[in-house]
Amino acid sequence: MRDRPQRSRGFTLIELLVVIAIIAVLIALLLPAVQAAREAARRAQCVNNLKQLGLAVHNYISANNCFPYQCMYNDANSGGPGQGVQINGSTFGWTISVLPQMEQQSLYNAWNFSFSAWDPPSGATTSINSTVGYTQVGAYLCPSDNVAKHPNGVWGTNNYVGNYGGPGMSMGFSGTIVPNAWTNHSQLGPFGTEGVVDGTSNTGLFSERLRGLVDNPVVYPGSTDFKRGMFDATTGGVNWNSRNPALAMPFLQKCRAIPSTQGSVNSNLNGHMWIIAYPWHLAVGSYNHFNTPNGLSCFNESNVWGSASGALPPTSNHSGGANLCMSDGSVKFIKDSISPAPWWALGTKSGAEAVGSDAY
Repeated sequence: MRDRPQRSRGFTLIELLVVIAIIAVLIALLLPAVQAAREAARRAQCVNNLKQLGLAVHNYISANNCFPYQCMYNDANSGGPGQGVQINGSTFGWTISVLPQMEQQSLYNAWNFSFSAWDPPSGATTSINSTVGYTQVGAYLCPSDNVAKHPNGVWGTNNYVGNYGGPGMSMGFSGTIVPNAWTNHSQLGPFGTEGVVDGTSNTGLFSERLRGLVDNPVVYPGSTDFKRGMFDATTGGVNWNSRNPALAMPFLQKCRAIPSTQGSVNSNLNGHMWIIAYPWHLAVGSYNHFNTPNGLSCFNESNVWGSASGALPPTSNHSGGANLCMSDGSVKFIKDSISPAPWWALGTKSGAEAVGSDAY
């Protein structure tokens, strides 16, 4: 009796569908893990960038005996140092000052300190400092920011912002990266680590903010890009530097209560240009300890550039919070859920507040 030939056995349709389903489940499980690993690497790079900035500031202090200024504003009425040049209100800030400490000495040498950040000299059409301004400093960018286009075209941009202090209404200029001079506020002046009475490990120095959007589209609270927007929460009386935190609460409450139907006034100003600075405009290179991390950015007094009396919190694409470089150079992750009181306290250099690590 002849043996029957062996027939090759293939997959049945049901078996094939089961295998496809198993592969789909494995991919669904693996993809979030890959994305999480990539974000962890990006967040680690962001932490490293902030640590570089913290180290750069300490090297700057060693060389100059003071913290770098938020801006080098020339105000003859201030009684302060009055260093720097400003044309049409624009000057340069801490981002230029720390370039030598960021291993960018050649870029620093290319800056012409006789002219402002972006205004051309008399009779010219292009800023004399445009060569520096067009250059993008890689260490000033957070890799987790998923918007690659620069908000102001060819001008280099910035994700890292200096601590201007607590709510301007009650604690103006109480941070570590503040202007060199201001009318009727000559007490600002220069200060070193001795001026950080609350302790360098308890006082913010730098944090991060997502960059603005090209063409200034309107964004809404709760939308994908709401963190990049600037919203109107004007309350009227500013009570600047009142030393009364209660006066700041109505504005914060109004900012947090902005409805999802109220669009932003500006969404292109954050990180607009890394080279410019101005004492009253925080959007380009400063943040303050008012609204908590990843909350809405709100302006007061109709100042759409983010006035010092408004709320310009850190914002990031890191899940659940934002990185904060302390004045000792360490970097801590601050949760979105932090309460206003400890958040405000981390912004002041001499407020005599006690903040435990469990508060954030």
